[in-house]
Amino acid sequence: MRAKRTTAALAGLVLTAGLSVALESSAQAAASCEGTYTIVVGGTGSSWNNDNFTGNIQQHVGYPTQIPNGASARAGVNELNRLVRDQRNTCPGQHVKIGGYSLGAAVVHIWVTENWRTFGNVNAVLVSDPKRQGPPGANGGAVPFGGVIGAPLAGADKSFGNVPVKTICHWDYVCDESAGIWTYPQNHMNNYPNDFNMDHHNDSANEVWYNGAWYPA
Repeated sequence: MRAKRTTAALAGLVLTAGLSVALESSAQAAASCEGTYTIVVGGTGSSWNNDNFTGNIQQHVGYPTQIPNGASARAGVNELNRLVRDQRNTCPGQHVKIGGYSLGAAVVHIWVTENWRTFGNVNAVLVSDPKRQGPPGANGGAVPFGGVIGAPLAGADKSFGNVPVKTICHWDYVCDESAGIWTYPQNHMNNYPNDFNMDHHNDSANEVWYNGAWYPA
């Protein structure tokens, strides 16, 4: 029993983004139909108004982030799906750019996997995605902890269909098991100083940045 509790606690620690305690959804101003609709999903412990993302962002997703497991990921996917589809219904020709970090990157990853067949004119940016599938490097932390955190957060894949996806992982155990668990949380929290600015990511990037080097998607 103690081993199970320790494993569960470690799984939560490894996928924690180290931000403030989450608030669930809160009202945000309606987005314009002009330009790109940029929507972002923060990591464990974040809230819609404190997720570290910067730039020209129209929407921050609020979801229960206190415990990084399959249930929280599913809630995030459902809320992300509601928001982007509501915006698409209002602005049918508008491009949608979705960014996520850590647990939030897994939320975006899952959303793309589930929706690419029915939702076009969209791209995604995944920063420290625990569901990242190697190579380069190894799979993300959602693979070794899969039995604890549960679906749909568990596992790794590249099931993105025709959606352009930019994946960023810099010597960080959360997105690359080969980095070693001892790199957490220092690297996870400090290795992405510029990647939270969504203006740095274009609307068609389909690539992998791994430990500072570029790779094709």
